[in-house]
Amino acid sequence: MKSIEVKGTARTVAERSSEQARALKAIRNNNGVPCVLYGGGENILFTVPAENLRNLVYTPHIYAVDLLIDGKKINAILKDIQFHPVKDTILHVDFYQIDETKPIVMEVPVQLEGLAEGVKAGGKLTLQMRKLKVKALYNLIPEKLVVNVAHLGLGKTVKVGELSYENLELLSSKDAVVCAVKLTRAARGAAAAAGN
Repeated sequence: MKSIEVKGTARTVAERSSEQARALKAIRNNNGVPCVLYGGGENILFTVPAENLRNLVYTPHIYAVDLLIDGKKINAILKDIQFHPVKDTILHVDFYQIDETKPIVMEVPVQLEGLAEGVKAGGKLTLQMRKLKVKALYNLIPEKLVVNVAHLGLGKTVKVGELSYENLELLSSKDAVVCAVKLTRAARGAAAAAGN
């Protein structure tokens, strides 16, 4: 898994919620994003400039994050992001500290490989799950999960339960459809003509 560096500054939280709300608003007005780091015993509150998160958030890739909070380096993963409902700007980010001895849960992108038999017969291949949730030690999580679809015929699917990867536990529902070859109108016509 590739890593990306994100620099932040520690912040304190006011006792009263009204002061806290004002402080968070001030951070956002200055193009900052309030962040929290979980998993290391005590939660760490910090602020990151919005532009420093762009390459981590707006990408199809997954990254291990080298967090530099006031110069202290911590290995983490991106856990959750809250976006503004209208402007789509980042409101808040949660990170989770990596412990190399404990498994973590992450969503890993799916990549389809091969030319499906059903596509050769005129069907259309659709990817229905762009990411799968996995559990594994951080250093064993791949950048992508490759699914070979060469054997997939017309009207057939690949479900999560049919997949397995070494050293990974798939947490997505076993019955969830990852990809399918759907019959197109042209393929239905060809099948009907062949049947006559």
